[in-house]
This record gives sequence, C-alpha cells and structure tokens, in this order.
Amino acid sequence: MKIERLSVDKIRIFLTFDDLTERGIQKEDMWREIPKVHELFSEMMEQAYSELGFDASGPLAVEVFALPAQGMVVIVTRGKMQTARDEDRFEEDEDVYEMEVTLEQSELVSYAFRDFEDLLRMAKVLNLLPEGGGTLFSYKEHWILQFDSLEYDENDSRYQAIIAVLSEYGEATSVTTAVLQEYGKTIIAENAVKTLCEHFS
Repeated sequence: MKIERLSVDKIRIFLTFDDLTERGIQKEDMWREIPKVHELFSEMMEQAYSELGFDASGPLAVEVFALPAQGMVVIVTRGKMQTARDEDRFEEDEDVYEMEVTLEQSELVSYAFRDFEDLLRMAKVLNLLPEGGGTLFSYKEHWILQFDSLEYDENDSRYQAIIAVLSEYGEATSVTTAVLQEYGKTIIAENAVKTLCEHFS
C-alpha cells in the first residue's frame, strides 16, 4: 500500500492486488458495502494519518479506479472543515466516515522502470509479442511506459504474457497520464516499444 499527498485536502493510495488478497478482498468486493472493505478503508485512513498527517474526519469524496492486472488507485478528497458540533459527533464514533464513493474501471496499463537498461531489456522481449504501442515518459528519475489499453481480455494468455514481462523488469505505478504530461517529459509519444528496439538494437 503506497500513500502520497496530492494537495492539502487530497491523497492518493495505490493498492496492489496482493494488498487486497492479504485482506481476503476480491477486486469485485470494492464495489460492495461489506465489512472487510470498511476495515480496509479504516486501515488506509489510519496509515494516511500516521504517514502524512491527513485527518479524514468529515465528508470525504472517494474515487476508486481499477487498473488492469495492477491493483486499485483510491483518491480521497476531504470536504469542508467541520464545525465543533460536527467534530463532537465524529469523536463519538471515529470509525464512521461520511463518504461519497465513485468507482471507475481504467484500461490504463502503467509501469515504472528505474534503470534504462531494464527498460531496453523489457522492450526487446515485448517486441517479440504482437502488442506494440506504448508511450514513454520521464518522471522523477524513472522511465514510465504506459499503454492506453491492451486489446486483450484480462484472462487472455497474450495479455498475461505482456503483464508478466512488464512486471519482471518494472513496477506497476498509479501515476496518471495527466500528471506525466504536466510534470514529466514525453520521450516517445507512440509505439515506444518498437522505437526503443529500433534505436537501441
């Protein structure tokens, strides 16, 4: 579980599928009102408070994005400050969060590579597969390779092969395209895998 602050009132939490499995939660459970999901949310808010000092009392807007084969991105935005009377109410039952939850499925596949050599090794293996494409960014001393979508079902063996190669050399990341375009640098706008192989054979 990785937590980062986006602004004073907004944080982003990246949950891998291992994080969910350890807690006995399936991907589909995030769409349901069940105790295990509430426990997970409470755990996330406790960690956000201890790591970032993010106080989750009051109304919260929660956006959950499911990323294929990678996990979930949870964006929590804190609403307006509470009055003293509201704070008394929250002190009575600290485990109750006033949440407005939005759930979305994202097709974005995004992997970070710390080392350029790892990126090249991955590209050479991936270039043997029929899937091309990809956009390469430079961001915070990492190379980020993103695919808008892979044209296979998550259960398709080719899809699994591509994710396996990406996972072997890189690490799944929750950074969005908008953040990369604003704060990073676009290195190869399209067909990144093939372009890397052509220039670094």
